[in-house]
Amino acid sequence: MRSLLAICVTLLAGCATSLDPLPKQPDAPTKESVVTTLGKDLDKTDHRVGAALVAIERNAASPKVVVAESRLAQSYLPAPPEADVAFAMARATKADPLDYKKQMEFGRKLATAVTLAWEKLEADQKESLRVSQLKDARIKELTAEVERVKREASDNIWTLAGVGIAVIGAIATAFAGPKVGIPLLLSGAAIGAFPFVVDSEYFSYIAGGTLALAAGLGIYWLWDRVRDSANAPYEPPQK
Repeated sequence: MRSLLAICVTLLAGCATSLDPLPKQPDAPTKESVVTTLGKDLDKTDHRVGAALVAIERNAASPKVVVAESRLAQSYLPAPPEADVAFAMARATKADPLDYKKQMEFGRKLATAVTLAWEKLEADQKESLRVSQLKDARIKELTAEVERVKREASDNIWTLAGVGIAVIGAIATAFAGPKVGIPLLLSGAAIGAFPFVVDSEYFSYIAGGTLALAAGLGIYWLWDRVRDSANAPYEPPQK
């Protein structure tokens, strides 16, 4: 649709119109609420799980609290695959500080990568919204240009028609006399001026005045006919 509008403007205008290329729109939602709402929900989940883990660490001596907080933390997360559960159980059985250190480093790197990816998603969402608004503005611009060109083409048709009638009027004036040519000249002028009159801010006043004048002339003509009939001499019917 957007390409079609651009082609129509170029063809109707009869000239090559150079428009600045629009930037590529990122593959992201244009509504900020989509990213914001999801981000708040993810933050709430992360915070609740993190808080439960802190409670577990601080209450390590209370098995009941550890189990309760662990189950609470798991309720905020999807069920882990059995392979990951087996990996964690093996790690816990081994209880090697070096393994825990490696896993903590991996976890921090993964959390950093996720945070960076989320920040990029937020930036892409804002850019996607900006480009989408630019596209909407370009569509309005092209649509207005098409309407302008169509209006100019229509005005040119009226102008050419008026010029043609005026030329015929001039020829008729020269060969058939003013009674035939002058009305044609006036008609040509009226036809050529028609689009400018219609687009004028005073068109409603001009149209209203014309209609009022026509109505007045019609009433006068009817009154004159009635008056002439009333004043006509009486003629008795023929026997």
